[in-house]
Amino acid sequence: MATNLLRKIIHIDMDCFYAAIEIRDNPDLANKPVAVGGQPEERSVLCTCNYIARKFGVRSAMASAYALRLCPGLIILPVNMSKYREASNIVQGIFQEYTSLIEPLSLDEAYLDVSDSRHCQGSATWIAEEIRKKIWDATKLTASAGIAPNKFLAKIASGWNKPNGIFVIRPQDTENFVKKLPVEKLFGVGKVTAEKLHRLGLKTCADLRELSLSELTNYFGKLGNQLYEQSRGKDSRSVNPNRLRKSLSVEKTFIHDIKNSEDCSTILSDLYNMLVNRMQKYAPDRHIKNQYIKIKSSDFKLSTLERRANEINFFEFKKLLSEFTSREKCSIRLLGIGVHFACDNKENLQQSLL
Repeated sequence: MATNLLRKIIHIDMDCFYAAIEIRDNPDLANKPVAVGGQPEERSVLCTCNYIARKFGVRSAMASAYALRLCPGLIILPVNMSKYREASNIVQGIFQEYTSLIEPLSLDEAYLDVSDSRHCQGSATWIAEEIRKKIWDATKLTASAGIAPNKFLAKIASGWNKPNGIFVIRPQDTENFVKKLPVEKLFGVGKVTAEKLHRLGLKTCADLRELSLSELTNYFGKLGNQLYEQSRGKDSRSVNPNRLRKSLSVEKTFIHDIKNSEDCSTILSDLYNMLVNRMQKYAPDRHIKNQYIKIKSSDFKLSTLERRANEINFFEFKKLLSEFTSREKCSIRLLGIGVHFACDNKENLQQSLL
């Protein structure tokens, strides 16, 4: 196994995967704004959309009704998970031709460690190009690829020349590349955190480097350590073929604290649709054992309530929220919902080997 300093990591990310499959199977949809997800009358969200729709501001996890207001001609198609899974299996099979060190993140993206691969004379760039060509030949779908010395940089790189692009961050280029990287590109930095960083005058990784680790953790808690490492282009995580997701959640931190239950119910509905969307993408075959809500009050007190469940259920989340609001009379700073997954015997065996 190559050392961390010599690793060659590829991140492959299929381009608007679900929508691309639908357009491939129905050429009449080409050159039209297309999305996959729930219908507006169901108060659902989008799983993904093509790049034509994105020009109108449409994004994945956006409420379908709002997406239609942004793009009145948007064609929203229902989710066809069996078809997407079939295409994903073909793509995963191509990955296995080059390495056994594959860490799938979802049906449409994965990390590959090709540090010790003898294919393509050991060139990670050539391997990535060959994989992208084979994916196109087998599925008529495009994929973008990022190549870098670690997972963090490889994932950043795969989005650099999307769609249908490739980007390489060589070890000797890491320093200059990372310094110019906007803080919004860092993992864990959403809209609220980005605003806080900007208020502190921190707009790039070069700015972040001006702060010590203790200063960053003082401002951002656990995220501070992550910001410190990422701003220096560091990531020691290995590609883990046996990676199993134990839980999945979504949450929202409010700029202004929420004080009434009606607002909470509306936000809960949006979060629920986002969670369903993420489960379809990241854990389509997993069974759940319980569902939970997470609430941070205005005084930063964190509360979690959970309930056993075999399947995700909006009304159970609503009951948990009502249970909290009837007991705690306080403003809410953060609201999140999630599920914990059950482990079958095979999964338990994999976990014991980690």
